[in-house]
Amino acid sequence: MPRKLAPRYWGGHLLALLAVGAAVALGLWQLGAWQAHREAQAANITDRTPVPLASVIGPDDPFPGSRVGQPVVVSGTWVPGGTVYVSGRERDGVDGYWVVTPVAVGGAGSSALPVVRGWVADPADAPAPPTGPVELNAWLQPPEGTGDPDPDPTDDVLPRLRIADLVQHVDQDLYGGYGVAQQPGPGLRAATLAQLPQVGALTSIRNLLYAIEWWFFGAFAAFIWWRWVTEPTPEEQAEQGADDPAEDTSVG
Repeated sequence: MPRKLAPRYWGGHLLALLAVGAAVALGLWQLGAWQAHREAQAANITDRTPVPLASVIGPDDPFPGSRVGQPVVVSGTWVPGGTVYVSGRERDGVDGYWVVTPVAVGGAGSSALPVVRGWVADPADAPAPPTGPVELNAWLQPPEGTGDPDPDPTDDVLPRLRIADLVQHVDQDLYGGYGVAQQPGPGLRAATLAQLPQVGALTSIRNLLYAIEWWFFGAFAAFIWWRWVTEPTPEEQAEQGADDPAEDTSVG
């Protein structure tokens, strides 16, 4: 029997086994935490109960990336003069437009949230913009990307729902996002969400790095154990020395 399997060496084997097992277990735990955080960020929250807009985003806040699709309650006053039409919105195979009218949150003159009231095939068929106070439920969406430039900034048709383009049509400050009305306005068809929650590339990356670090430690512990097992014991070294032929130092 190899000497390293003798009972007096069992403590070393047990220590190595515990170190490797603990490293693997801790790495799996960190990997699970990484996956859980990513799943939570990617969760579809569009079916949640609507919450007040102010509890999700303020007029000067950047858009919260984890709240894409969050249902919110928007209360304020319509800003009919800021109505625009966003082109390139297909519905049931028909190319059309979003009808967007800002809502001054809290009252006239306050910062406004652009609200997609619905969809229409032709802006000429859209009903007149609403006026007066309003309270509605909407899905919160981040501003759309750069995309195509607006070919005619003087008209009320936009290629994208960009806040930078919309400010040219509204006299007050705008929120850093927009809402899609859950119920379309009179004379309009429902608009579909442009974006659903997406997982960022660096979401909870620290947990993933911790998992890799623990597994690296486990591999290092296994390597050290293997080197220790393969090295001969002092007894084996003595036996090997005794088996080697003595060097002949005599002079012929």
